Amino acid sequence: MASPLPAVQRLGTPLRRSLARSLAASARRSFATETTPPTSATTSSSSSSASSSVGAGATKRSRPTYFKDTVVAPFSAFAGAPAADEPLSVTDAYELQTVEVGPAGRKKKVTRLPPWLKTDLPSPGVNENLRKIKSDLRGLGLHTVCEEARCPNLSECWGGSSRAAATATIMLMGDTCTRGCRFCSVKTNRNPAPLDPHEPENTAEALARWGLGYVVLTSVDRDDLADGGAHHFAETIRRIKQKKATLLVEALTGDFRGDLDMVQIVAESGLDVYAHNVETVEGLTPYVRDRRATFRQSLKVLAHAKQVRGGGVDTANGLITKTSIMMGLGEQEEEVWDALRELRKANVDVVTFGQYMRPTKRHLKVERYVTPEEFEKWRLRALDMGFLYSASGPLVRSSYKAGEAFIENVLRKRQGGVQALSATDPATATASVLEEKKML
Repeated sequence: MASPLPAVQRLGTPLRRSLARSLAASARRSFATETTPPTSATTSSSSSSASSSVGAGATKRSRPTYFKDTVVAPFSAFAGAPAADEPLSVTDAYELQTVEVGPAGRKKKVTRLPPWLKTDLPSPGVNENLRKIKSDLRGLGLHTVCEEARCPNLSECWGGSSRAAATATIMLMGDTCTRGCRFCSVKTNRNPAPLDPHEPENTAEALARWGLGYVVLTSVDRDDLADGGAHHFAETIRRIKQKKATLLVEALTGDFRGDLDMVQIVAESGLDVYAHNVETVEGLTPYVRDRRATFRQSLKVLAHAKQVRGGGVDTANGLITKTSIMMGLGEQEEEVWDALRELRKANVDVVTFGQYMRPTKRHLKVERYVTPEEFEKWRLRALDMGFLYSASGPLVRSSYKAGEAFIENVLRKRQGGVQALSATDPATATASVLEEKKML
Protein backbone atom coordinates (compact mmCIF):
# COMPACT_ATOMS: atom_id res chain seq x y z
CA MET A 1 0.00 0.00 0.00
CA ALA A 2 1.34 3.42 -0.99
CA SER A 3 2.28 5.84 1.74
CA PRO A 4 -0.16 8.83 2.16
CA LEU A 5 2.76 11.21 2.92
CA PRO A 6 3.25 12.53 -0.70
CA ALA A 7 -0.44 13.35 -1.00
CA VAL A 8 -0.37 15.31 2.26
CA GLN A 9 2.72 17.23 1.04
CA ARG A 10 0.95 18.17 -2.20
CA LEU A 11 -2.06 19.51 -0.28
CA GLY A 12 0.21 21.63 1.92
CA THR A 13 2.09 23.24 -0.95
CA PRO A 14 -0.49 26.00 -1.74
CA LEU A 15 -0.66 26.87 1.95
CA ARG A 16 3.12 27.24 2.21
CA ARG A 17 3.25 29.45 -0.90
CA SER A 18 0.51 31.75 0.36
CA LEU A 19 2.21 32.05 3.72
CA ALA A 20 5.57 32.89 2.09
CA ARG A 21 4.00 35.64 -0.03
CA SER A 22 2.28 37.24 2.92
CA LEU A 23 5.45 37.16 5.01
CA ALA A 24 7.44 38.78 2.17
CA ALA A 25 4.82 41.52 1.76
CA SER A 26 4.88 42.16 5.48
CA ALA A 27 8.68 42.42 5.42
CA ARG A 28 8.61 44.88 2.52
CA ARG A 29 6.09 47.07 4.30
CA SER A 30 8.28 47.18 7.37
CA PHE A 31 11.04 48.93 5.39
CA ALA A 32 8.84 51.80 4.09
CA THR A 33 10.17 55.29 4.87
CA GLU A 34 7.63 56.62 7.32
CA THR A 35 7.83 60.00 9.01
CA THR A 36 6.60 58.44 12.30
CA PRO A 37 7.03 54.91 13.61
CA PRO A 38 4.00 52.66 13.07
CA THR A 39 1.61 52.25 16.01
CA SER A 40 0.72 48.96 17.57
CA ALA A 41 -2.72 49.16 16.01
CA THR A 42 -1.19 49.38 12.60
CA THR A 43 1.06 46.42 13.34
CA SER A 44 -1.79 44.29 14.58
CA SER A 45 -3.89 45.30 11.58
CA SER A 46 -1.12 44.22 9.23
CA SER A 47 -0.76 40.92 11.03
CA SER A 48 -4.46 40.21 10.94
CA SER A 49 -4.56 41.12 7.25
CA ALA A 50 -1.74 38.71 6.52
CA SER A 51 -3.49 35.98 8.49
CA SER A 52 -6.76 36.52 6.69
CA SER A 53 -5.06 36.47 3.30
CA VAL A 54 -3.37 33.20 4.23
CA GLY A 55 -6.56 31.58 5.37
CA ALA A 56 -9.09 32.85 2.83
CA GLY A 57 -6.97 34.03 -0.11
CA ALA A 58 -8.24 37.60 0.22
CA THR A 59 -6.87 40.33 -2.05
CA LYS A 60 -3.67 41.86 -0.71
CA ARG A 61 -3.77 45.56 0.06
CA SER A 62 -1.58 47.87 -2.07
CA ARG A 63 1.66 49.04 -0.53
CA PRO A 64 1.37 52.58 0.86
CA THR A 65 3.77 55.19 -0.61
CA TYR A 66 5.65 57.63 1.57
CA PHE A 67 7.51 60.79 0.50
CA LYS A 68 10.35 62.65 2.18
CA ASP A 69 11.46 66.13 1.12
CA THR A 70 15.12 65.41 1.86
CA VAL A 71 15.42 62.56 -0.67
CA VAL A 72 15.51 64.67 -3.87
CA ALA A 73 16.81 68.10 -4.83
CA PRO A 74 14.45 71.07 -4.57
CA PHE A 75 12.18 71.76 -7.51
CA SER A 76 13.99 75.00 -8.31
CA ALA A 77 17.09 73.01 -9.23
CA PHE A 78 15.19 71.43 -12.12
CA ALA A 79 12.91 74.26 -13.23
CA GLY A 80 15.26 77.19 -12.74
CA ALA A 81 15.99 79.30 -15.83
CA PRO A 82 19.48 78.77 -17.29
CA ALA A 83 21.97 81.52 -16.73
CA ALA A 84 22.72 83.74 -19.70
CA ASP A 85 25.95 82.96 -21.51
CA GLU A 86 28.54 85.55 -20.61
CA PRO A 87 31.37 86.34 -23.04
CA LEU A 88 34.60 84.57 -22.13
CA SER A 89 37.78 86.48 -21.44
CA VAL A 90 40.75 85.92 -23.72
CA THR A 91 42.46 83.73 -21.12
CA ASP A 92 39.36 81.58 -20.56
CA ALA A 93 38.75 81.23 -24.30
CA TYR A 94 42.26 79.89 -24.91
CA GLU A 95 41.96 77.40 -22.05
CA LEU A 96 40.12 74.14 -22.75
CA GLN A 97 36.98 73.81 -20.64
CA THR A 98 36.44 70.35 -19.12
CA VAL A 99 33.68 68.70 -17.10
CA GLU A 100 33.38 65.35 -15.33
CA VAL A 101 30.48 63.11 -16.34
CA GLY A 102 29.33 59.64 -15.29
CA PRO A 103 28.37 57.85 -12.07
CA ALA A 104 30.33 58.21 -8.84
CA GLY A 105 33.56 56.28 -8.88
CA ARG A 106 33.60 56.02 -12.67
CA LYS A 107 33.62 59.65 -13.71
CA LYS A 108 35.56 60.67 -16.80
CA LYS A 109 36.71 64.08 -17.93
CA VAL A 110 35.48 65.41 -21.29
CA THR A 111 36.19 68.66 -23.11
CA ARG A 112 33.32 71.10 -23.46
CA LEU A 113 32.82 73.08 -26.64
CA PRO A 114 32.66 76.87 -26.37
CA PRO A 115 29.22 78.33 -27.13
CA TRP A 116 30.18 79.64 -30.58
CA LEU A 117 30.81 76.08 -31.84
CA LYS A 118 27.36 74.70 -31.05
CA THR A 119 25.01 74.19 -34.01
CA ASP A 120 21.63 72.61 -34.65
CA LEU A 121 21.48 69.02 -35.85
CA PRO A 122 20.37 68.55 -39.48
CA SER A 123 16.74 67.49 -39.85
CA PRO A 124 15.75 66.06 -43.26
CA GLY A 125 12.13 65.86 -42.12
CA VAL A 126 11.91 69.64 -41.73
CA ASN A 127 13.98 70.90 -44.67
CA GLU A 128 12.84 69.78 -48.12
CA ASN A 129 16.13 70.65 -49.86
CA LEU A 130 18.11 68.62 -47.33
CA ARG A 131 15.79 65.62 -47.71
CA LYS A 132 15.93 65.76 -51.52
CA ILE A 133 19.72 65.90 -51.67
CA LYS A 134 20.17 63.01 -49.22
CA SER A 135 17.65 60.90 -51.14
CA ASP A 136 19.35 61.47 -54.49
CA LEU A 137 22.80 60.74 -53.05
CA ARG A 138 21.72 57.38 -51.71
CA GLY A 139 19.83 56.51 -54.88
CA LEU A 140 22.81 57.19 -57.16
CA GLY A 141 25.41 55.72 -54.81
CA LEU A 142 27.28 59.02 -54.39
CA HIS A 143 29.31 60.18 -51.39
CA THR A 144 29.85 63.63 -49.91
CA VAL A 145 32.69 64.96 -47.81
CA CYS A 146 30.01 66.78 -45.79
CA GLU A 147 28.90 63.46 -44.34
CA GLU A 148 32.21 61.58 -44.33
CA ALA A 149 34.07 64.39 -42.54
CA ARG A 150 31.12 65.15 -40.22
CA CYS A 151 30.93 68.80 -41.22
CA PRO A 152 28.97 70.99 -38.75
CA ASN A 153 27.60 73.13 -41.60
CA LEU A 154 25.74 70.31 -43.38
CA SER A 155 22.23 71.55 -42.63
CA GLU A 156 23.14 75.14 -43.52
CA CYS A 157 24.83 74.35 -46.84
CA TRP A 158 22.45 71.62 -48.05
CA GLY A 159 19.30 73.28 -46.78
CA GLY A 160 19.57 76.67 -48.45
CA SER A 161 16.54 78.92 -48.72
CA SER A 162 16.26 77.73 -52.32
CA ARG A 163 17.93 75.02 -54.37
CA ALA A 164 20.02 77.63 -56.14
CA ALA A 165 21.28 78.81 -52.74
CA ALA A 166 22.11 75.31 -51.49
CA THR A 167 25.64 73.95 -51.78
CA ALA A 168 26.86 70.36 -51.71
CA THR A 169 30.36 68.92 -51.80
CA ILE A 170 30.45 65.67 -53.75
CA MET A 171 33.29 63.28 -52.94
CA LEU A 172 34.47 61.35 -55.99
CA MET A 173 36.32 58.04 -56.34
CA GLY A 174 34.67 56.35 -53.37
CA ASP A 175 34.68 56.92 -49.64
CA THR A 176 38.04 55.30 -48.81
CA CYS A 177 41.36 57.18 -48.89
CA THR A 178 44.85 55.73 -49.36
CA ARG A 179 46.33 58.25 -46.93
CA GLY A 180 45.92 58.65 -43.20
CA CYS A 181 45.97 62.29 -42.14
CA ARG A 182 45.71 62.69 -38.38
CA PHE A 183 42.83 65.17 -38.51
CA CYS A 184 40.53 63.47 -41.03
CA SER A 185 37.76 60.96 -40.29
CA VAL A 186 37.47 59.54 -43.82
CA LYS A 187 38.10 55.78 -43.97
CA THR A 188 41.57 54.66 -45.07
CA ASN A 189 42.83 51.60 -46.95
CA ARG A 190 45.92 50.87 -49.05
CA ASN A 191 43.81 49.10 -51.68
CA PRO A 192 40.36 50.71 -51.91
CA ALA A 193 37.63 49.57 -54.28
CA PRO A 194 38.05 50.22 -58.04
CA LEU A 195 36.63 53.40 -59.54
CA ASP A 196 33.00 53.38 -60.60
CA PRO A 197 32.95 54.07 -64.37
CA HIS A 198 29.38 55.40 -64.08
CA GLU A 199 30.22 57.91 -61.36
CA PRO A 200 30.91 60.89 -63.70
CA GLU A 201 27.53 60.48 -65.42
CA ASN A 202 25.65 59.85 -62.15
CA THR A 203 27.21 62.89 -60.56
CA ALA A 204 26.35 65.14 -63.50
CA GLU A 205 22.79 63.80 -63.52
CA ALA A 206 22.30 64.43 -59.81
CA LEU A 207 23.65 67.98 -59.97
CA ALA A 208 21.51 68.84 -62.99
CA ARG A 209 18.48 67.47 -61.12
CA TRP A 210 19.10 69.49 -57.96
CA GLY A 211 19.28 72.82 -59.76
CA LEU A 212 22.22 74.10 -57.71
CA GLY A 213 24.08 77.25 -58.69
CA TYR A 214 27.49 76.27 -57.27
CA VAL A 215 28.97 72.84 -56.57
CA VAL A 216 32.21 71.66 -55.00
CA LEU A 217 33.80 68.42 -56.18
CA THR A 218 36.42 66.80 -54.01
CA SER A 219 37.92 63.35 -53.77
CA VAL A 220 39.85 60.99 -51.59
CA ASP A 221 43.54 60.51 -52.36
CA ARG A 222 44.03 57.54 -54.68
CA ASP A 223 47.75 56.80 -54.62
CA ASP A 224 46.93 53.30 -55.85
CA LEU A 225 46.08 54.73 -59.31
CA ALA A 226 48.76 55.71 -61.82
CA ASP A 227 47.19 59.13 -62.44
CA GLY A 228 45.86 59.61 -58.91
CA GLY A 229 42.35 59.79 -60.36
CA ALA A 230 43.00 62.98 -62.37
CA HIS A 231 41.33 61.73 -65.56
CA HIS A 232 38.29 60.53 -63.60
CA PHE A 233 38.06 63.95 -61.94
CA ALA A 234 38.36 65.80 -65.25
CA GLU A 235 35.76 63.59 -66.94
CA THR A 236 33.25 64.32 -64.18
CA ILE A 237 33.71 68.07 -64.63
CA ARG A 238 33.25 67.81 -68.41
CA ARG A 239 30.02 65.80 -67.99
CA ILE A 240 28.66 68.39 -65.58
CA LYS A 241 29.40 71.26 -67.95
CA GLN A 242 27.77 69.35 -70.83
CA LYS A 243 24.53 68.93 -68.88
CA LYS A 244 24.48 72.41 -67.36
CA ALA A 245 27.01 74.90 -68.65
CA THR A 246 25.89 77.64 -66.23
CA LEU A 247 26.68 75.56 -63.14
CA LEU A 248 29.83 76.86 -61.44
CA VAL A 249 32.23 74.07 -60.47
CA GLU A 250 34.94 74.15 -57.82
CA ALA A 251 37.39 71.23 -57.71
CA LEU A 252 39.04 70.53 -54.34
CA THR A 253 41.80 68.11 -55.32
CA GLY A 254 44.67 66.25 -53.71
CA ASP A 255 48.29 66.83 -54.61
CA PHE A 256 48.55 63.87 -57.08
CA ARG A 257 51.87 62.98 -55.40
CA GLY A 258 53.32 66.20 -56.86
CA ASP A 259 52.67 65.20 -60.48
CA LEU A 260 52.02 68.58 -62.10
CA ASP A 261 50.88 67.00 -65.38
CA MET A 262 47.88 65.58 -63.51
CA VAL A 263 47.23 69.00 -62.01
CA GLN A 264 47.12 70.42 -65.54
CA ILE A 265 44.61 67.79 -66.68
CA VAL A 266 42.15 68.85 -63.96
CA ALA A 267 42.82 72.57 -64.42
CA GLU A 268 42.02 72.37 -68.16
CA SER A 269 38.80 70.37 -67.71
CA GLY A 270 36.54 73.43 -67.63
CA LEU A 271 36.27 74.07 -63.90
CA ASP A 272 35.90 77.57 -62.46
CA VAL A 273 37.80 77.33 -59.14
CA TYR A 274 40.82 75.13 -58.39
CA ALA A 275 41.15 74.43 -54.66
CA HIS A 276 43.81 72.52 -52.79
CA ASN A 277 44.21 72.78 -49.01
CA VAL A 278 47.52 73.29 -47.26
CA GLU A 279 45.55 72.43 -44.07
CA THR A 280 48.05 73.89 -41.58
CA VAL A 281 51.30 75.82 -41.25
CA GLU A 282 54.52 74.39 -42.61
CA GLY A 283 56.00 73.48 -39.23
CA LEU A 284 53.01 71.32 -38.24
CA THR A 285 52.47 69.66 -41.62
CA PRO A 286 54.51 66.48 -40.87
CA TYR A 287 52.50 65.91 -37.68
CA VAL A 288 49.04 66.81 -39.02
CA ARG A 289 49.01 65.49 -42.59
CA ASP A 290 50.10 62.20 -44.10
CA ARG A 291 53.87 62.08 -44.59
CA ARG A 292 53.40 61.87 -48.36
CA ALA A 293 51.91 65.38 -48.32
CA THR A 294 54.16 68.39 -47.76
CA PHE A 295 53.56 72.12 -47.50
CA ARG A 296 55.91 72.92 -50.39
CA GLN A 297 54.31 70.30 -52.60
CA SER A 298 50.90 71.86 -52.02
CA LEU A 299 52.27 75.28 -52.94
CA LYS A 300 53.58 73.87 -56.23
CA VAL A 301 50.15 72.41 -57.03
CA LEU A 302 48.41 75.75 -56.47
CA ALA A 303 51.05 77.73 -58.36
CA HIS A 304 50.95 75.36 -61.36
CA ALA A 305 47.16 75.47 -61.58
CA LYS A 306 47.42 79.24 -61.78
CA GLN A 307 50.08 79.03 -64.48
CA VAL A 308 48.00 76.66 -66.62
CA ARG A 309 45.06 79.06 -66.70
CA GLY A 310 46.66 82.29 -65.58
CA GLY A 311 45.15 85.68 -65.14
CA GLY A 312 42.97 87.18 -62.44
CA VAL A 313 39.27 87.66 -62.00
CA ASP A 314 39.24 90.18 -64.83
CA THR A 315 40.44 87.57 -67.34
CA ALA A 316 37.81 85.71 -69.35
CA ASN A 317 39.41 82.32 -68.84
CA GLY A 318 41.26 83.07 -65.61
CA LEU A 319 41.21 80.39 -62.92
CA ILE A 320 40.56 81.25 -59.28
CA THR A 321 42.77 79.32 -56.85
CA LYS A 322 41.77 78.63 -53.26
CA THR A 323 43.14 77.02 -50.09
CA SER A 324 42.23 76.53 -46.44
CA ILE A 325 44.01 76.59 -43.07
CA MET A 326 42.80 74.93 -39.86
CA MET A 327 43.35 76.79 -36.59
CA GLY A 328 43.70 75.36 -33.10
CA LEU A 329 46.37 72.73 -33.83
CA GLY A 330 49.14 74.53 -31.97
CA GLU A 331 50.24 76.95 -34.67
CA GLN A 332 51.97 80.20 -33.68
CA GLU A 333 51.02 83.62 -35.01
CA GLU A 334 54.26 84.13 -36.92
CA GLU A 335 53.84 80.70 -38.55
CA VAL A 336 50.43 81.73 -39.88
CA TRP A 337 51.94 84.95 -41.23
CA ASP A 338 54.64 82.95 -43.02
CA ALA A 339 52.03 80.60 -44.52
CA LEU A 340 50.02 83.54 -45.89
CA ARG A 341 53.13 85.11 -47.43
CA GLU A 342 53.98 81.85 -49.20
CA LEU A 343 50.42 81.53 -50.49
CA ARG A 344 50.55 85.03 -51.95
CA LYS A 345 53.82 84.15 -53.70
CA ALA A 346 51.96 81.25 -55.31
CA ASN A 347 49.23 83.71 -56.49
CA VAL A 348 46.48 82.05 -54.45
CA ASP A 349 43.29 84.13 -54.67
CA VAL A 350 41.13 82.85 -51.79
CA VAL A 351 42.04 81.61 -48.31
CA THR A 352 39.70 80.36 -45.59
CA PHE A 353 40.30 79.89 -41.85
CA GLY A 354 38.35 77.47 -39.66
CA GLN A 355 38.53 75.83 -36.25
CA TYR A 356 39.93 72.30 -36.13
CA MET A 357 37.36 69.94 -34.60
CA ARG A 358 38.50 66.54 -33.35
CA PRO A 359 36.38 63.89 -35.13
CA THR A 360 37.14 60.99 -32.75
CA LYS A 361 39.49 60.14 -29.88
CA ARG A 362 41.85 58.51 -32.37
CA HIS A 363 42.63 61.86 -33.99
CA LEU A 364 44.72 64.85 -32.96
CA LYS A 365 43.60 66.74 -29.88
CA VAL A 366 42.46 70.34 -30.08
CA GLU A 367 45.20 72.55 -28.66
CA ARG A 368 42.96 75.58 -28.27
CA TYR A 369 39.68 77.05 -29.42
CA VAL A 370 40.20 80.25 -31.38
CA THR A 371 37.74 83.03 -30.64
CA PRO A 372 35.57 84.60 -33.36
CA GLU A 373 37.37 87.89 -32.78
CA GLU A 374 40.72 86.36 -33.69
CA PHE A 375 39.24 84.75 -36.79
CA GLU A 376 38.02 88.18 -37.86
CA LYS A 377 41.52 89.59 -37.41
CA TRP A 378 42.99 86.96 -39.73
CA ARG A 379 40.30 87.65 -42.33
CA LEU A 380 41.19 91.34 -42.38
CA ARG A 381 44.90 90.56 -42.45
CA ALA A 382 44.44 88.26 -45.46
CA LEU A 383 42.51 90.95 -47.35
CA ASP A 384 45.20 93.50 -46.53
CA MET A 385 47.82 91.15 -47.99
CA GLY A 386 46.02 91.13 -51.34
CA PHE A 387 43.83 88.02 -51.26
CA LEU A 388 40.73 88.34 -53.41
CA TYR A 389 38.51 86.96 -50.66
CA SER A 390 38.82 85.38 -47.22
CA ALA A 391 36.19 83.52 -45.21
CA SER A 392 37.20 83.15 -41.57
CA GLY A 393 35.26 81.80 -38.59
CA PRO A 394 35.02 78.91 -36.13
CA LEU A 395 32.66 76.89 -38.35
CA VAL A 396 34.10 77.91 -41.72
CA ARG A 397 35.35 75.04 -43.87
CA SER A 398 37.17 74.99 -47.22
CA SER A 399 33.89 74.57 -49.14
CA TYR A 400 31.80 76.80 -46.89
CA LYS A 401 29.09 78.54 -48.89
CA ALA A 402 29.81 81.98 -47.41
CA GLY A 403 33.10 82.00 -49.30
CA GLU A 404 31.45 80.78 -52.47
CA ALA A 405 28.94 83.66 -52.48
CA PHE A 406 31.56 86.22 -53.43
CA ILE A 407 33.32 83.89 -55.89
CA GLU A 408 30.01 83.08 -57.57
CA ASN A 409 29.22 86.79 -57.91
CA VAL A 410 32.55 87.40 -59.66
CA LEU A 411 32.18 84.39 -61.96
CA ARG A 412 28.58 85.22 -62.87
CA LYS A 413 29.62 88.62 -64.17
CA ARG A 414 32.26 87.04 -66.35
CA GLN A 415 29.98 84.19 -67.47
CA GLY A 416 27.04 86.42 -68.34
CA GLY A 417 29.11 88.61 -70.63
CA VAL A 418 28.78 91.67 -68.44
CA GLN A 419 32.56 91.99 -68.21
CA ALA A 420 32.16 94.49 -65.42
CA LEU A 421 35.67 93.94 -64.17
CA SER A 422 37.47 93.90 -67.50
CA ALA A 423 35.67 96.58 -69.52
CA THR A 424 36.70 99.31 -67.10
CA ASP A 425 40.06 100.73 -66.23
CA PRO A 426 42.12 99.02 -63.48
CA ALA A 427 41.17 101.58 -60.84
CA THR A 428 37.47 101.01 -61.43
CA ALA A 429 37.95 97.22 -61.41
CA THR A 430 39.71 97.39 -58.05
CA ALA A 431 36.95 99.57 -56.62
CA SER A 432 34.32 97.08 -57.79
CA VAL A 433 36.08 94.21 -56.06
CA LEU A 434 36.40 96.16 -52.81
CA GLU A 435 32.74 97.17 -52.96
CA GLU A 436 31.63 93.56 -53.34
CA LYS A 437 33.77 92.58 -50.36
CA LYS A 438 31.97 95.16 -48.22
CA MET A 439 28.61 93.69 -49.19
CA LEU A 440 29.43 90.33 -47.58
